[in-house]
Amino acid sequence: MNDHPRIPLAGVIGSPVAHSKSPRLHGHWLKSYGIAGYYIPMDVTQADLREVIATLPKAGFVGVNVTIPHKESVLALADVVTDRAALIGAANTLIFRKDGRIHADNTDGYGFIANLRQNAPGWTPAAGPAAVIGAGGAARAVIASLIEVGVPEIRLANRTRTRAEALRQEFGAKVVVHDWVQAGNMMEGAATVVNTSSLGMTGKPDFRVPLDALSPSAVVTDLVYTPLRTKLLEEAAEIGCVTVDGLGMLIHQAAPAFERWFGVRPEVDQSVRDAVLAE
Repeated sequence: MNDHPRIPLAGVIGSPVAHSKSPRLHGHWLKSYGIAGYYIPMDVTQADLREVIATLPKAGFVGVNVTIPHKESVLALADVVTDRAALIGAANTLIFRKDGRIHADNTDGYGFIANLRQNAPGWTPAAGPAAVIGAGGAARAVIASLIEVGVPEIRLANRTRTRAEALRQEFGAKVVVHDWVQAGNMMEGAATVVNTSSLGMTGKPDFRVPLDALSPSAVVTDLVYTPLRTKLLEEAAEIGCVTVDGLGMLIHQAAPAFERWFGVRPEVDQSVRDAVLAE
């Protein structure tokens, strides 16, 4: 007879996934709260995704995070999809419920806003337009959350204009598309500036959008967190802007998932940042 409770398991599914900081993040929380659980990275191909998702609950998994390239695909594998995941068109969190149903959610937008509120406490969504760089999956979550909290206008520029136009079609008239070569003009009068692209990331092209028109009163955030202080954030700080790095978004988006899986709402504090950044 087995009297031992089943150890809850969670993890992150993607391809590639070895670079993910999520195992370190969730591992810190599991240890801090004395929870007998594990969180592991899993490199899963598109061809194997359906089979793996179906098998994990049988192996004791209570849920998983989902990253590139599976965020869109998992929606079709879920039994329940939250409104925000449906709106964004992607899920980053799956909860394997005790009734056998798979619940899909997207906490990226929540993490983005929570990071701004924590690290730029004077930020006011209604203060003026937001200038958003990039039109990929992260931009979808950012735009949806900015609209939800009351930003009056989203100025959007992407290297491929058609992708930006597609987001305008989905999110409506509050989204105003600008040509890539005119991206610097979006900064004039912008109260919030967000880089959702990979520009400025270690190993990627530099962020070259001019900031000449940027107001010192703007709040500037970069979803890139490798390096933690990107060129965009350094230049914005020199102008006098409040700047917010992207690591906080990673941590904040993880908190509601951890709570759903392990039953404890974790604190987002300096200790978890230190744990994630530790070499």
